[in-house]
Amino acid sequence: MRHREENIILIGFMGSGKTTFGRWISKNKNYQFCDTDQYIEEQKNRTIKDIFANQGEEAFRDMETAALKELCDRLKNTVVSVGGGLPVREENRKLLKQLGMVVYLRAAEDELVKRLSHDTSRPLLAGGDLKSKIQNLMSAREALYIDAADVVIDTDHMSFEEMYDVISKASEEIRQ
Repeated sequence: MRHREENIILIGFMGSGKTTFGRWISKNKNYQFCDTDQYIEEQKNRTIKDIFANQGEEAFRDMETAALKELCDRLKNTVVSVGGGLPVREENRKLLKQLGMVVYLRAAEDELVKRLSHDTSRPLLAGGDLKSKIQNLMSAREALYIDAADVVIDTDHMSFEEMYDVISKASEEIRQ
């Protein structure tokens, strides 16, 4: 059963604010909240960093796909924050659309560098030049994020309330 209009799926690059904004929506707009990375960590009883280190990125991506399949039939009135790489797989992009209205939170590269400069929990950004890693990953992912999204929000200089208003208007259009 699809609850597309009842769930909000937040996608975007690491540090784009998916989890923070998702928690805000949950608290202020009467939604449940689910973070797919946290869901996987709880299911596997291991951190994402540990999964990457011991099983590799491909195994983690398989776990993301399995998690989406599980969540598709269970979630209603939920805002879901997904890992930055989850929409890279075509199968996942299709599952995201089944799960709910997909919202791409786009942040400027310089803002992402600021937000992620002291974050040591993200395996794909470990070591080397952070800005060039972000640029390379963004150039590989941007088109995929746009492909997956029902709506794109440029988050720079927008309040959470303004961002939520964009989602509400897009949701109304989808329902019509």
